[in-house]
Amino acid sequence: MLPEKTREQFEKVIESQLARIQAMKDQGDFIDYSKLDKIIIGVCGGDGIGPMITGMGQHVLETLLADKVKAGKVEFRVIDGLTIERRAELGCAIPPDTMEELKACHVILKGPTTTPRKGDPWPNVESANVAMRKALDLFANVRPVKVPELGIDWTFYRENTEGGYAVGSQGVQVGDDLFIDFTVATSQGCERIARLAFDYAHKTGKNRVSCVTKANIIKTTDGKFLDTCQKVAAEYPDVVFDDWYIDIMTAKLIDDKRRRDFKVFVLPNLYGDIITDEAAEIQGGVGTAGSANIGKRYAMFEAIHGSAPRMVQEGRAQYADPSSVLRASVMLLEHIGEIELAKKLDRALDICMFEKKKYVITGRDTGATAQQFTDYVLETIASL
Repeated sequence: MLPEKTREQFEKVIESQLARIQAMKDQGDFIDYSKLDKIIIGVCGGDGIGPMITGMGQHVLETLLADKVKAGKVEFRVIDGLTIERRAELGCAIPPDTMEELKACHVILKGPTTTPRKGDPWPNVESANVAMRKALDLFANVRPVKVPELGIDWTFYRENTEGGYAVGSQGVQVGDDLFIDFTVATSQGCERIARLAFDYAHKTGKNRVSCVTKANIIKTTDGKFLDTCQKVAAEYPDVVFDDWYIDIMTAKLIDDKRRRDFKVFVLPNLYGDIITDEAAEIQGGVGTAGSANIGKRYAMFEAIHGSAPRMVQEGRAQYADPSSVLRASVMLLEHIGEIELAKKLDRALDICMFEKKKYVITGRDTGATAQQFTDYVLETIASL
């Protein structure tokens, strides 16, 4: 006989997901930034090296958008309440007043935040990232990886609100011996991430979409994800579609003969988290990679790496690599329609990171500071 407490936990999980499905059905269209009188950009420093590198991103964006700020078309708001100390004090992933500040913005530039794990001195609060993605329904995590000399130009569309992370804090323990977590897939969630990936491939001419799952083993949820991608693919005859299992794809990303062929990836949450870190390492490390988290009403842009508390403890925060947040800033500019500014920043980063390495970031005093590298990027933009 299933214990009553366990049955109640199962019911709560199912009820919460059914409510989320209804909310997805009730949503309107994507926000049109061109029709806004003012675009509000929130800046959250987060934890560890977050305030340092996010400050660099804010500096670059304020410089590039200076005319729009002066004209009252863009406003920057600094939001300080997302530190692990405050979240731990209140026992929640995101403090309520901070959430209200976030919801008052249109787009958010966010630094990495600390997620407590077993053995840490902090209480077991949910990941701020996961909580923000769910609260703002940021369903698409978009992560580009580019290494020109290797012929790599990849864009990953990782589903953000379902899969193995959807109810990660709501697992069930039955007695002393059985422990169960959940993986979630919905028709609405699978279709909207698939459609976004195929739309991007169609519009940009990156005419290959590769779906990555483990549908041969995880047959219900991964099977649904793959089936949905196959159906959406049929609507895009100009886009080549193929599918891969996550284990072999991790190998193919380091196969020089095959990896050049990949262009756009679409995949569930957990696999996307893992494989984009691998891809970022090929680019030069997770410190070089940014990401976008896209929803219909809100969007959040961030580094893909953690808060690196050891760098702060050792007095090295000023040597943190800001490239990740600067790459995220490129996507932020694209998202709000500043395409030419985004192209300039993207080109400047290519020059500074790959072509004319005036400064090299090592994370220590053997290399450049975040400020030196950022100033170099702005100098390069001015020369374009």
